[in-house]
Formats: sequence, structure tokens, C-alpha cells
Amino acid sequence: MSTHYYLSWFNEFFPEKLVKWLHEDIQDRKSLVMISADPSGYTDEQINFDDISEWTWLNQANIIFNEYHFIDYRMQKEDAQRFIQNASVIFLCGGYPVLQNEFLAEYELSDVIKNSNAVIIGASAGALNMATKWLSLINTGYEVETSTIYDGIGFDHFAYESHSKRDYATFVQGYLFPLSEEIDVYAAEQESAIRVKDGKIEIMGPVYLISHSKIQKLVETL
Repeated sequence: MSTHYYLSWFNEFFPEKLVKWLHEDIQDRKSLVMISADPSGYTDEQINFDDISEWTWLNQANIIFNEYHFIDYRMQKEDAQRFIQNASVIFLCGGYPVLQNEFLAEYELSDVIKNSNAVIIGASAGALNMATKWLSLINTGYEVETSTIYDGIGFDHFAYESHSKRDYATFVQGYLFPLSEEIDVYAAEQESAIRVKDGKIEIMGPVYLISHSKIQKLVETL
């Protein structure tokens, strides 16, 4: 069973506690594969890893790989699948969760990722798409216009929510309650992480469990 990390967003770098976890879990450092959450949003033909926050976080944590691959529409589908099959770590990047979800389907990547023995990391949008389900909201002013429940890859049987401008005050307003009647929801504030290793869930930073319309703050396990 591979190890999964659901990250919210980090404004500067990974906290020390998270770095310790990652160093412990990422022993094989042959190949890092990153999957875009804005797969057609590029302007150059060449990829500049310095511009990718998630790459910078790992680099600052001194987690260095022999090979780096960034998957978006510049890469052929077959190459993308091959790189994922051979990856030591697969990182689903932050950005636009719906675009990433559609890209995973179009390139037929979900099953390839699910069958991998790599350490799987997702940040924000990427973490949403790792979960079994997630909720997409369109806000107009004070009201939610529409909400759509998406199916993620489904590594672990819960729904996930992580958006930089949402916090406890927003979660208690109840927009996740209908989903929580169907499946447990882990709702994360900024600077937080969930690690699922051998089926055990561990928490770092402000994370809330919403289950059957009840919300509780989870105790950090580090």
C-alpha cells in the first residue's frame, strides 16, 4: 500500500514536521512526476521548474530526484502514462481541480496512478483529486450558485476540501454538510497536511472532520 499526502497550501515552504515525514517516506528518489492542474495554461514550450511552487517546496526540503517530469498537454498521453508507471513520487499539483480532473480522464491517468507503488502527494486541487469525492462551488456574491460533486481517484475513502480562502468559519456554514451525510469530509485550512500510511490517518495543522453534518477539529498527531 503506497503512502498518500493530502496537502493544503504552503505560502513559503514545508514546515519542519512535514519535511521529517517526507524524508522518512521518500526513500526512492529516482523520478518525480508532477501533474499539472492547469494543463493548457503554458506559454513556453520549455518547462521552468523554478516557477512551480510544489517543486520549490521539495527542493527547499532537500528532497532531490535524479529525474523530473512535468505532465500537461505538451506531453503525449503514452509518455505520461509511462513516466507515471516508473515514478518514485507522483505529485498532483495545485491549480484548477476541474481542469485537472478532466485531464486525468482524457489522458487515462487515474488507474495508472492508483496502481503505482510511488508515494502520492497532492496539493490543494491535487489533493481534492486524490480523494474519493470533492465538491466544486461557484460563488456569486453571498450565495452559492451551483455545486457539483466530482469523483476523484479515490485512494482513501473520504472526501477532501482545501481552498486557501476557506477556514473553520466557512466550514461551519454547512456547505459541506450534505456531502458529509454520504461520506466523511476532511476540511483543511492553510498550512496543513494529512498523511495516510498503511491505512492510518495522521494530521498536521488545522484540519476538521465533518461527518453526518457534525464538525470537529482534529488533534495533530505530530
